[in-house]
Amino acid sequence: MRKINPVDFTLATRGTSREINRQIALTLIRTHQPVSRADLARLMETNRANVTLLINELLQEGLVREGAQASQKVRGRKPTFLYINSQKSVAVAIDVRASRTFLMITDAMGKQVGDIVSFPTKFDPQEFVTELGIQVRKALLDKVGSAECDDIGLVIPGMLDRKTGFVLHAPTLRWRNVNLLEPLSKEFKGTDIHLENSGKACALSQIWSTRGDGLVLTDIVYVSVSDGVGVGVVMNGELVRGKHNTAGEFGHVPLSIDGPQCSCGANGCWEAYISNPATLSRYFGRDIAARQPQSVDVAEFTIEDLIARARSNDSKALTALHSTARYLGLGLASIINSVDPSQIYIGGELTEGWDLIEAEVRAAIKERALTKDLGEVPIRIVPAIEHPRLRGAVALVTARTFAAPKVA
Repeated sequence: MRKINPVDFTLATRGTSREINRQIALTLIRTHQPVSRADLARLMETNRANVTLLINELLQEGLVREGAQASQKVRGRKPTFLYINSQKSVAVAIDVRASRTFLMITDAMGKQVGDIVSFPTKFDPQEFVTELGIQVRKALLDKVGSAECDDIGLVIPGMLDRKTGFVLHAPTLRWRNVNLLEPLSKEFKGTDIHLENSGKACALSQIWSTRGDGLVLTDIVYVSVSDGVGVGVVMNGELVRGKHNTAGEFGHVPLSIDGPQCSCGANGCWEAYISNPATLSRYFGRDIAARQPQSVDVAEFTIEDLIARARSNDSKALTALHSTARYLGLGLASIINSVDPSQIYIGGELTEGWDLIEAEVRAAIKERALTKDLGEVPIRIVPAIEHPRLRGAVALVTARTFAAPKVA
């Protein structure tokens, strides 16, 4: 049961049920397209007349289009298939990381247009925005023949105030209290800009997927292990944000107050034990996470290189990975005990060695899980080729069209 907030509610109107049915129709077309009006009526468990009224409205607004006719006649005529009008707009998805920034052009359905582009991330916020403007316009011209887009979804590895557009704290970028929305709005005049934390964006990428588990699971946790650690929590189909949009920052919950220093400045955070720099630090025996001076061979050595050495039975590489695996499992157990998700998703470069670390991760989870069922929560690995951060940035743009309206 959800309590009605007496000071923050949306009053139902005569059109509320119609608005809800309209969003249901859009979602079903998105999921099952191509779909006929008759099939849509069956999926919605309503009559053809109601569906016809809804579809006529959506066609008029340009949100839905008619496509090819079915090859077989139904009661004397061939049904016409319905599709989401993916050509209605163009969007740009942007994933900002400490090392590089990635961007992808999509249509209104979130379908990728052309190849993903990347460039080195500039740490000065104004230089970053200027460079981003150059790269985005170049990518748009190359892929759609125009330098204009309708929406931009941008995700960063840090905490932000979505209302003001301030980045409150992004440790790996060294940004604190940075007004990012204002310079972005000036750089991309007339474009709607949507900002989100990367961990939360990854969770959004799963629940707004039109395939796989995202269609049915409404209570999930996404853990992204990369330069830092991002976590997104979804309960009852809705992203958990908290009062200041910082809910889910499990990466900065301490495993030990006497542990290694984290990029946030505190000691013993989960991130300081399982991030890519933390794993590489174990291998090399020096504090890469704190960005101490490194030789060229260390600076160019990646987590993928370490995994390759582990597969070649390098004992130091295996030891480093297994230590990270245990810490990963211990942190996951805390999340599982706190949230009780239906499924956990894990993404990031570390997952390329999942077969080497899975047993250690699961053993640590079972060691700390409060019940047997909690210790057996399903875990799904999200490969890097699925680009969950970029897909989450896309969801910031596309989900608004399909989201359920807020009532009460």
